[in-house]
Amino acid sequence: MMLTQRQDAILQAIVRQYTVTGQPVGSKVLAQHLPMKVSSATIRNEMVDLEEQGLLVKEHSSSGRIPSTQGYRYYVDHLLDQKMVIDNNDMAIIRNSFGSNFHKIDEIVSRSADILSDLTSFTTFTLKPEQKHARLSGFRLVPLGNHQVMAILVTDTGDVENQTFAIPRDMNTEELEAVIRLINDQLAGLPLDEVLVRLQRDIPMQVVQYMHSPDGLLGIFDSILSHAASERFFVGGRMNLLGFSHNHDPNDLQELYGMLDKNENLSQFLDPEDDDIHVRIGSEISNKLLDDFSLITATYDVDQYGKGIIAVLGPTRMPYSRTIGIVSAFRQELARQLLDYYHHYYDQ
Repeated sequence: MMLTQRQDAILQAIVRQYTVTGQPVGSKVLAQHLPMKVSSATIRNEMVDLEEQGLLVKEHSSSGRIPSTQGYRYYVDHLLDQKMVIDNNDMAIIRNSFGSNFHKIDEIVSRSADILSDLTSFTTFTLKPEQKHARLSGFRLVPLGNHQVMAILVTDTGDVENQTFAIPRDMNTEELEAVIRLINDQLAGLPLDEVLVRLQRDIPMQVVQYMHSPDGLLGIFDSILSHAASERFFVGGRMNLLGFSHNHDPNDLQELYGMLDKNENLSQFLDPEDDDIHVRIGSEISNKLLDDFSLITATYDVDQYGKGIIAVLGPTRMPYSRTIGIVSAFRQELARQLLDYYHHYYDQ
């Protein structure tokens, strides 16, 4: 579908005005925001034509129009400024918000979700780079009393995972220490995915010399290792959903919050198709809960340490040009922050 130059200008002006005001846009207002002189009658005729093409929607008794999902799609594909120049103030915030003294990758990636949310006023997601190259530095078990232990896993990139577990009453300290030494001797220095395979395939046969029923203890290591290697999205600005969801069914909103809190199924609609910045609008997101939202996703590349994901979820009337510009600049800064962190650990 291609429009005339005048129709392009009218659709672009309607999207921009509706983004700012949230109100249907009429012909009189449009006449003041078009780059060419056009009468109100001609504008009304063009708006009817754009509505018939499915790009505009007439709301109730108002004579004004708002963009449809298809209208937003056309705007993003054909009318956005491809240069995506970011505002100097936004750029300064991105460069100065991270601070320093991070002790874990998760701290940087979690902080990035909050910064991105503050910048856009929308809900944001960040996923740390894949842990394919991370290697096991060591396991530890710390007794907590009452037959509980804290299992601690440390990787060579400075990641620390810990979980608390109950252990069988008949398991003594000497047995635990012997198994931990065995696991560290056999598995320290190996990539996490290989550690997981060895832990399930080779280690059980060696552990039986120290204890009769090793399944419970090995299950602890398996659980914390799987957790370390799993995909976990950090979510920023959950409450921002309320700012642009006032027309939503409360039950749908509750279900959406539940999905964010549980971190379940997020990768199904957050994983980008490739390394470009992608904008999905309404039903394109393939999740009924998000039919009235737009989602901008992008990867960020941390060289040999892998790729992560950032995403912004907002209303369909979000300021696309500004938000895409922020995402573009932000992914570069996040990659730089993580590279600095990785170099700190690998260069020691």
